[in-house]
Amino acid sequence: MDERTALMAQARFGRKRRVEAGKAMVVSSDPLATRAGLDVLREGGNACDAVLAAAAMQLVTEPHMTSITGGLSMMYWDAASGEAAYLNGNISAPLAELPGFSGADLYTGRGVPVPGWWPAFEAARQRWGRTGRARLMRDAIEVAREGFPMDPYLYGVMYGRQEGIGVHVQGREVFWPQGHLLTQGETVVQARVARTLERLRDEGMDYYNGDFARAFSAECQRGGGVIVPEDLRAYRPMFQRPVQGTYRDRYTVIGSPAPDDGGMMLVEALNLLEHVDLARLGPASESFETLQWLIRVHNEVYYAPPRQGDLDSAPVETGILLSKEYAARRFELMRVREPRATGVPMPTPGTIHLAAVDKDGNIASCTHSHMASGWPNGLFAEGFQLSGGGSFFQRILPQPGARATVYLAPNIVLRDGRPVIVSGSPSVSLVACVLQNLVNLMDFGMDIEASVHQPRFGARPHNPQNGWERGNTLESDFAPQMQERFVAWARERRLWHQRVHPRCTLTGNFEAITLDPASGLLASCADPRRCGSVEGY
Repeated sequence: MDERTALMAQARFGRKRRVEAGKAMVVSSDPLATRAGLDVLREGGNACDAVLAAAAMQLVTEPHMTSITGGLSMMYWDAASGEAAYLNGNISAPLAELPGFSGADLYTGRGVPVPGWWPAFEAARQRWGRTGRARLMRDAIEVAREGFPMDPYLYGVMYGRQEGIGVHVQGREVFWPQGHLLTQGETVVQARVARTLERLRDEGMDYYNGDFARAFSAECQRGGGVIVPEDLRAYRPMFQRPVQGTYRDRYTVIGSPAPDDGGMMLVEALNLLEHVDLARLGPASESFETLQWLIRVHNEVYYAPPRQGDLDSAPVETGILLSKEYAARRFELMRVREPRATGVPMPTPGTIHLAAVDKDGNIASCTHSHMASGWPNGLFAEGFQLSGGGSFFQRILPQPGARATVYLAPNIVLRDGRPVIVSGSPSVSLVACVLQNLVNLMDFGMDIEASVHQPRFGARPHNPQNGWERGNTLESDFAPQMQERFVAWARERRLWHQRVHPRCTLTGNFEAITLDPASGLLASCADPRRCGSVEGY
């Protein structure tokens, strides 16, 4: 417990330092998760194993951001073959239809999706891992049973969502153990979660499709939902071909394919940015022209209709969207047309991203989440909150049993065929976050520490009348004249906009590792917008 306390003392917002390593590295938004992943790497596990051990820990230490009732997706680079593959373990719609689905359903059982987290965990472990399930889950079970000190991020979200936690006995037993809300630094013990993880460790899919499915479905239905055990039994993780694009003839970007369409958005955005001489204009923190083009390109792809087909199911449409020819025509249209507001409320999920590189050069980039704000519906089963990830059904309502379309963007960047960046981000602004940081690294030659500490723009300012709008936020540590120009530019175009505090959690959290092919050096820096850490050896 002393080591656990010391690690959690590092869990704070604010400036972080660059970390270097010669063989292997893990970066995540939680120090206990980072350590769990690194320990597995030291014991001979690979990048997939490290990410899964860290993700299991985050089920325990970051329940405000992820849950076994949500989804898990992973980009994996196999060093031996030099190939990448993508695992989509995201949430799906129930087999039963959801007529009249609306935002009001997100606070009830109707907003609960079919989870994919555990099936994806097992699929990734069996396809790419080399470490047994018991070892991968050992540290998470121990921390759930013995407890860990409450960190400031968990406390802040928990305090703001008391009504969603405290309405249920399973929420109160963890966060009200003495009849009052836990405070920062107090020990969070989750005995029920420990028992659930132990049963998953020992019984695997038999427990998941049996007792867990029955408990989950009963609770969902108690809240007005339609999920039945057959929904969980029918779920299948999807292995997909990633999308690829080139950038300025120097880099190859490998991204997540639809329906996790954030990777496609990155390729589309970088195709558009090739028509802008960013090197001449300078970094976004210094050049409003660069900032303006980044915002416009981001909004062009992020607020476009969701991409639903991948390279196998919709090869023609996907090929057109990713082509340089389409980008050239699209950019010409952007030059003659001003951006306009659309004012459509969008979902606001909590999410986690983490990345790992092992000593053999294998790479894992993983995003997992309950795909909703923490504790939206007051529903719990087997110690875990029921996800409100049906928020993404507002983006486009999937067919019964089909995968939700979610803008996740795990990615790997190559130069001369060799990986040089692995990255991703959580939060509503994850595509904006990844795009800005990749530009910092690829166009302006920043190192990872400088990049994550640059001010950012984000997506979806908050309109008190309509909720989260299509538009942009701007962190207020941009220079005053830059902020003034942003506000004037947005007002002139009647775009929803909002200035937010410096290093805002809603502008994303860039969890990335850079790889130097010449020296073999790995480098990373935890983002100051969350409480994460980096470790390597």
